Amino acid sequence: MSTVVQHLARLTGRTKSVPGETILNAIPAPVFVVDGNDDLTFLNAAAEQFFQGSEATLLGENLQDLFPQDNPILSLVQKVRRQGSSMTEYGVRVSTPRIGQHSLSVDAAPLSDSGEDVVFVLQADRIANKIDENIVQKGAARSVSALSSMLGHEVKNPLSGIRGSAQLLETLVPPEDRSLTQLIIRETDRIVKLVDRFEVFSEGPVLDRSHVNIHEVLDHVLDLARNGFGKGVKLTAEYDPSLPPVFGNRDQLVQVFLNLVKNAVEALDGKPDGEVTVATAFRHGVRLAVPGSESRMYLPMMVSIRDNGSGVPDDLRPHLFDPFITTKHGGSGLGLALSAKLVSDHGGIIDVESKPRRTSFNVMLPLVRAEDRA
Repeated sequence: MSTVVQHLARLTGRTKSVPGETILNAIPAPVFVVDGNDDLTFLNAAAEQFFQGSEATLLGENLQDLFPQDNPILSLVQKVRRQGSSMTEYGVRVSTPRIGQHSLSVDAAPLSDSGEDVVFVLQADRIANKIDENIVQKGAARSVSALSSMLGHEVKNPLSGIRGSAQLLETLVPPEDRSLTQLIIRETDRIVKLVDRFEVFSEGPVLDRSHVNIHEVLDHVLDLARNGFGKGVKLTAEYDPSLPPVFGNRDQLVQVFLNLVKNAVEALDGKPDGEVTVATAFRHGVRLAVPGSESRMYLPMMVSIRDNGSGVPDDLRPHLFDPFITTKHGGSGLGLALSAKLVSDHGGIIDVESKPRRTSFNVMLPLVRAEDRA
C-alpha cells in the first residue's frame, strides 16, 4: 500500500483543485490531504462518507477535531513530516460518535512537491485482525499443549507397562504365538510416536534467542527442499540483501519455513510447471497494535512463501492455522498450526493471501532492536 499512497501523493498535488480528482473519487478507500497545520485541504468521496460530512463542511477542519487526541494518526502525520517518507500504521482503532467504530490500516506519505502537506489513505484493517487471530491460534495451540501433556503422562506411562509385559510374554509363549506379542509391541511403539508428535506444541522455556541471518535460514530450508521433498519443483529465492538480523531462535525459524515450503510444494500436486518462491522484503514503517495494551510493535521484515498451485479453498481459509485442519490425504493438520505458534512466540504474525495460481504465506517478524544488540 505504501506504493499506492506514493502514487496518490504525486497525483494529488498540493492545491484544492486536484489533478486527477475523478480518479481519486473513484477509489473506494477514504483519501484525504492535510496541510502544515493539519487542516483538511482535500478529501475524496469515500472520505466524505467516512467522516459523515460534505466537502464544503469538512474542508478546513483540523485532524484533532476529527480524531481523538491520543489517536496514532495524529502522531503519524508528524513522523511522516520528520522522516520525509511514507509510513503505515496497522491496528488503528477509531471510535467517535461522528464516524463510529473502525479498525484501520493507515498509509501516509508527504506530497512530492510540498514540505508539510501529507496524504492519507484509510482501509479496513485486515492485517491487524491477524493479531487477534494469532491469539486464537495460540490459544488453540495451548489446547493442544494441554492435550499433549495429558497424553504424555496418562498414555505413555501405561503404554510403557504394556510394552514391557508384551516383551515378557514373548519369552513365555510358544513361537507360533509370538507374532501376537510382536504386534502389541509394534502398535505400542506406533502410539508413542503419535503422542511424541503432539509434544512439539508443549509450552517450553523462554525462547533462546540470538541474532539470526534470515537468509541463511531460508537457504538452509531451500537446500533441504531441493534434496528431499522439493525434487522436481522449481525453487527460487528473491532476497532483499540489505535486511538486518532477526532476533529469534534459528532452529525454530527453520522449522517454521520448512513447514511452509513443504506445504507450498505439496499444494502444487505434481504440476509440471510448479514453482515455489521464497522472498524477503523490508516493510518500512509497519507497526501493529498489541491487543490489551497501549504499545505498538514494529514488524518490518516480511518473508513470503509463494506457490502457483490451485489456491486455498474459501471455506478452509479462516481455519487454516487451526490444529487438525487439513485437506491432504493422511495429513495430521499440525504443520501450519505449529508454524503459527512458533511465529507468535517470536512476536510476529503469519497471514495467507490466496487465489488460483498464486498463494502467498506471509510471515512478518521484528528485527533486532537496540536493547537486543546490547
